[in-house]
Amino acid sequence: MDSARRLYERFRQLMHEGAKFGVVGIIGVVITDGGTNVLRSGMHIGWLTANVIATIVATGFAYLASRYWTFKHRERTSFGREGVLFFVLNGVGLLIQLGCLGFTVHVIGYNGKVPANIAILVGIVLATLFRFWSYRKWVWPDMRQDPPVGHEAIEPVLAPAASSSPAASDQAGNRN
Repeated sequence: MDSARRLYERFRQLMHEGAKFGVVGIIGVVITDGGTNVLRSGMHIGWLTANVIATIVATGFAYLASRYWTFKHRERTSFGREGVLFFVLNGVGLLIQLGCLGFTVHVIGYNGKVPANIAILVGIVLATLFRFWSYRKWVWPDMRQDPPVGHEAIEPVLAPAASSSPAASDQAGNRN
């Protein structure tokens, strides 16, 4: 039971951030997928253009929700720096999404609503994994220097170095 507690403590922040990121992501998926379909059917915009517009709207929502809820406890830099990094990395995520959608619609030739929506969802999943990792790494990095309590049992390599052996101490003392 003690090892399970240590494991939880080790990954607690990751799990909490992941859960919040997931909630924001689900809302973003609704905005992206719903917006894409509304723009496609209601305004007769092409799949890729509709997806770009809907993703930009979802990105604005995701930035605010991520900054003020998901990663609110992390180190803050300037709003401009965070915003630029967020939107650039989200652009990479959009390229991942568009790659999946474009492959399905233009390479394989499945232009129907079901295959396009499946491709959008696959792209969103892959892009979301990239976004979560990149936001944690570059937009809102964890600036803590101390490893979590009990990390030695899980990651012995991070444990403090053992003191020198008596032979090494004697040799060091004889080098006057």
